[in-house]
Amino acid sequence: MVKYTTVSIPLNLHRRIEKLLEGKTGFKSVSDYVTYVLREVVAMHETRQIPEPFSVEDLTELKRRLAALGYM
Repeated sequence: MVKYTTVSIPLNLHRRIEKLLEGKTGFKSVSDYVTYVLREVVAMHETRQIPEPFSVEDLTELKRRLAALGYM
C-alpha cells in the first residue's frame, strides 16, 4: 500500500491547476495532477534528460560572441 504525505502549494497555484483540469484532462484532482508532474520531473532528473545549464566554456563563448557583435 502506498503511503501519502501532504505538500503545501500556494492557493493561487491550486486554483490555477483546478481551472486547468476542468474537463480537459483525466486527472481527478489537483493532487493527482501534481503527483504526475512531480513524477515526470523527478524521472527526468534521475535519467539526466534535463540539459545542464551553461557550462563555463559555453558562457565564455557566449561572451566572446556578444563582444564581437559589440554588445559587451
